[in-house]
Amino acid sequence: METIKAIIIDDESLARDLVRSYLGACQDIEILGEYSDGFQGLKAINELDPDLVFLDVQMPKLTGFEMLELLDKPCNIVFTTAYNEYAIKAFEHNAIDYLLKPFSNERFQNAVRKVKERISNSVTSEDQIEKIKNHNDSSDELLTRVVVKSRNKIDVIAIDKIKYFEAQDDYVMIYTNEGRYLKQKTMKYFESHLSPKEFCRIHRTYLVKIDWIAQLQPYEKDHWIVILKTGESLNVSRNGFKQLKLQLEI
Repeated sequence: METIKAIIIDDESLARDLVRSYLGACQDIEILGEYSDGFQGLKAINELDPDLVFLDVQMPKLTGFEMLELLDKPCNIVFTTAYNEYAIKAFEHNAIDYLLKPFSNERFQNAVRKVKERISNSVTSEDQIEKIKNHNDSSDELLTRVVVKSRNKIDVIAIDKIKYFEAQDDYVMIYTNEGRYLKQKTMKYFESHLSPKEFCRIHRTYLVKIDWIAQLQPYEKDHWIVILKTGESLNVSRNGFKQLKLQLEI
């Protein structure tokens, strides 16, 4: 097997030191670099094109799962985490290996062997990435923020800053007072990952934050529009009108 190129991404220096020390026994693995946050790590993955990444799940600037959504090139990823619930999810779906901190050298080498087997058997890392993405999409966890990449810029948008979402084919446009951001997701995804107490699907095209609604006005026969506090107007479908009345309790 050719030399495997690897990078380490973890905000804890001791965790990076441990992975590096365990990799010392792997003569066929070359460490290209170590990074302490998701922004630096994501840039390194896209620029260095590693075969293997040891990636912490919980990091302050950009989580491991958020990084997956922004990768330009897929690669083999072994997640490292101190949170057992993440490890359970991974093993249930068996898409990518996880190392639950604190992990032993034996457990670490076992994960490395799995990666080597995938590489030698020509199992594409793209398939593995898609599996974990699909799992995250099907989870019932509510979003607190949305990460969007545009060219070389990454925006982290807090949910409470969002006014509404607009469907645009295979993408969704996210509107805030600071600007608008295009994300490759579906409206169904956002509808299922946002609190129904805070957001309402008023139309097949629009998902709006209830707190931003200033008025609900008739437009034509059996047609309504909502006026946002910013003055913007959005169409409301019949089903959307029924749902909005329920959520507004009117």
